[in-house]
Amino acid sequence: MKSRRTLLVRTGHGSAAAAAVPGMPDSGPEPAPDTVPTAAAAVPPMPLDPPDLPPVSAAPVPVAPLVPAPAAALRVAIPDPPARPPAIPAPSTPAGPPVPAIEPLFTRAPGLNWTAVGGDPARPPVAAVAGGATATEPVPAAVSGPGAAAAQQPPTARDIELIRASLAVVEPVADRATAHFYALIFLHHPEVRALFPAAMDVQRDRLFRALLMAARSAGDPEGLRGYLSALGRGHRRYGTLTGHYGPVGECLVAALARYSGSRWDAETELAWRRVYRLVSSIMIEAAEDDARTSPPWWQAEVVGHELRTPDVAVLTLRPDQAYPYRAGQYTSLETPWWPRVWRYFSFASAPRPDGLLTLHVKAVQAGWVSNALVHRAAPGSVLRLGPAAGTMTVDHTSGADLLCLGGGTGIAPIKALVEEVAEYGAAGRAVDVFYGARRAAELYELAALRALAERHRWLSVHPVLSGPGPQAGGPVPGGGMLTGELPEVVGRFGPWADREAFLGGPAAMVRRGAGVLLRAGVAPERIRHDLVGDLAAG
Repeated sequence: MKSRRTLLVRTGHGSAAAAAVPGMPDSGPEPAPDTVPTAAAAVPPMPLDPPDLPPVSAAPVPVAPLVPAPAAALRVAIPDPPARPPAIPAPSTPAGPPVPAIEPLFTRAPGLNWTAVGGDPARPPVAAVAGGATATEPVPAAVSGPGAAAAQQPPTARDIELIRASLAVVEPVADRATAHFYALIFLHHPEVRALFPAAMDVQRDRLFRALLMAARSAGDPEGLRGYLSALGRGHRRYGTLTGHYGPVGECLVAALARYSGSRWDAETELAWRRVYRLVSSIMIEAAEDDARTSPPWWQAEVVGHELRTPDVAVLTLRPDQAYPYRAGQYTSLETPWWPRVWRYFSFASAPRPDGLLTLHVKAVQAGWVSNALVHRAAPGSVLRLGPAAGTMTVDHTSGADLLCLGGGTGIAPIKALVEEVAEYGAAGRAVDVFYGARRAAELYELAALRALAERHRWLSVHPVLSGPGPQAGGPVPGGGMLTGELPEVVGRFGPWADREAFLGGPAAMVRRGAGVLLRAGVAPERIRHDLVGDLAAG
């Protein structure tokens, strides 16, 4: 085995997370609880664990593709927030019995715990690290000499064509190619293993999606820059340093060369080096700029934990310092029970004067993080938050009427948007909220929404049940229940053509809802959502 290499790492506040560089931890919105708009044909982000909604029984309806709002539409003038700055209340000891010490769950599965909680690496066989792949051949050294100068040039149209052609060859064997990449990086640079989650199955899937995203967006420099800049800022929390980008790039080129077959030649390698250099430079620049004004993560203490249903909890968090965000955005969250496993959750309230944050979490089957938050977290537990992300925010200067769809815990960002509209003033606009679930008991936030509607005449709340029976689980205070699948129910009302639409919930519901709204005449740039896809599940 080769001797361990030494990385030249830029330390301090200038260090940058390479998480979204193809191969580094979590390549999703930062891009995974409802859109990170990009110019690519990729599904934007969703911070919520998917609610347990049934499959649609109606005949399939062709759904128009989602078209995220253009960047220009998002750069709108937003009035200054209220004069009261957010304050972080002093820590306090929660009442009640002492909270037991937190123990990471995977310490009970030594086969998964390749990096101990204390940070001491336990060297496993490479086959175990990479999920069965082996990597015994050396990684090619970085290009030097005349070839290095050529790699410094920006990608050309021919480069993009070559990259897409090689990806088409790799796609059928993407699982083996990505496993080989991780085997290479962990074998030749074992010091980076601690940056990744213990279980690598989901992580391997994200790598190929990241490569596809970069290839599809390469022809749109502005869209690619916005996407990669957000990822570079959002993934500083992993602790990946600027010096990690070089080794990652070399291992990526080696893995692609092995699995591209006859499509790989010197010209294709040069194309990949040019694109990778562009990707890494954009991310490094964005991360280092962000490091001058923002921490890589926030610690947040759980000060409230309320079970609304057997599998839905409302968490109230106190961050260790002021946490900036807008209603409609989401955060990435790591628990002490599953280190280095991050999931996405929408904020369920507008920014508060006391600085507290509210999240709605649904425990999903086999969801490591969601089950820990619902069934193990308690007052006194300390979580870690990444920076706020997402574009599902209201333009308070437009005055357009709003249409909001929230399915299950997807009601969280919708409720936050309504609270923010109430705080800034509706300015004559009307807001209609359609809140869907299978059973009446799952409409856990209905009473709070109806209380808001009683105080604000511009707000109308429409509960929708998709389960069997007229009341689908029992009576609901106030009645007035609509029945059917949420998107189709919304389609029966209207007109909606002049509305700004906001959608939160499981990915299938959001896609179907967007299709219904497009057919109802709502312009694509007026449909806002933040889909995170599988990043939200768990």
